[in-house]
Amino acid sequence: MTSPDDDQSWVAKALCAAYEPDALFVQGATQRQVRLRCLQCEVRLECLADALESEANFGVWGGLTERERRAMLRHYAHVEDWRAWLESSDDPLAVEIRSPKVPRVLAHVRG
Repeated sequence: MTSPDDDQSWVAKALCAAYEPDALFVQGATQRQVRLRCLQCEVRLECLADALESEANFGVWGGLTERERRAMLRHYAHVEDWRAWLESSDDPLAVEIRSPKVPRVLAHVRG
């Protein structure tokens, strides 16, 4: 039996599901284009939570680059359930991630 945490049905709803996987594993300015596409995706938070839970090292996931995700994992090491944190935390970064704009992750985690 599959637990709710193992439910990957959101993947089929991802905007990027129709793209070649290599299109998501890009560098530099191309990452900005991918990130903007992510902001329009209905399953962006699920995607980001999955990438944070699995510590995905490469590519743009949920609108964040690998550098941003690594910074989040270091800064928020106490987070045990990324999906719950992303969907309901009142932390300023979580609130910004839920908004339909590119979050300034690195500005939030420096300090």
